[in-house]
Amino acid sequence: MSKLPDFEGLAIFAKVLQVQSFARAAGELQLSKATVSKAVGRLEARLGVRLFNRTSRRLSLTEAGKQLAERAAHILAEGELAETESSANAAAPRGHVRLAAPMSFGVLQIAPVLPEFLDRYPDISIDLHLSDAHVDLIGEGYDAAIRIAALPDSSLVARTLVAMPRYLAASPDYLAKFGWPDHPLRLTEHRCICYASTVGDTWRFSREHGDTATVRPTGPLRVNNGDAMMPLLLGGGGLGILPDFILREALDDGRLELVLPDWTVSGGAVHWVTPPGGRRPKRVEVLGDFLAEKLSPRRSKPRSRSPT
Repeated sequence: MSKLPDFEGLAIFAKVLQVQSFARAAGELQLSKATVSKAVGRLEARLGVRLFNRTSRRLSLTEAGKQLAERAAHILAEGELAETESSANAAAPRGHVRLAAPMSFGVLQIAPVLPEFLDRYPDISIDLHLSDAHVDLIGEGYDAAIRIAALPDSSLVARTLVAMPRYLAASPDYLAKFGWPDHPLRLTEHRCICYASTVGDTWRFSREHGDTATVRPTGPLRVNNGDAMMPLLLGGGGLGILPDFILREALDDGRLELVLPDWTVSGGAVHWVTPPGGRRPKRVEVLGDFLAEKLSPRRSKPRSRSPT
């Protein structure tokens, strides 16, 4: 093995992972597909391991590939950043961004502002992946992700874009039938509609003077998409926690009521999350800055009609 690492092979490996395709990587790098394939093969031979499991429909990392992915992505990002900052065109970021976002938030809040971003930065393209599943940024080759929750400890770099309150809500019919809970711990007596997310099946509440409460809810439905909870909430089938952007209209027009208004539900913020490893490429930075600019602050807390 020579003393100089195969920087080209590492960068090409990272690009293939980033765009999830040998052909697309070849197009972005302006190389032939054969050249890209040979570079990855050369790197695999040098390391003595296989980096990708390849099928006709899917590309996935081997365990060895997962171990190398983060460092290779860092090498690619640093190389791109060095060229961009040294280029006469440094003021015009370019390239491809793979962004993951929750389904409902992506449709309602992210997608509508992207035309303006793409008009502002014509040399940037975006692959927007919408899913409420918790993607592996490094292993699946994403540049960034939008997450709405209390973030677990990890090596990922997180930036808070905007506050996004989450509220406990139920329909007037449900509350008339089952009553208003007067404390979070009383929620164990209610039909709770649960959202399957990274925060697990635990609801955490706090209020002034330092009071806290933790509840493990049970109920008739557990889903991984917030919009899917709404029909059961509106139909009086239970109570549940959702973010402001989903609940706001129904709370304002009275179809849903704010429950336990004196308590705050944890996890109320929108985060921009990127892999570790220093500064990100300019194209990723400007997209994060643009979304922070466009995601306007939430309105004030909805008015509660609670009898308490």
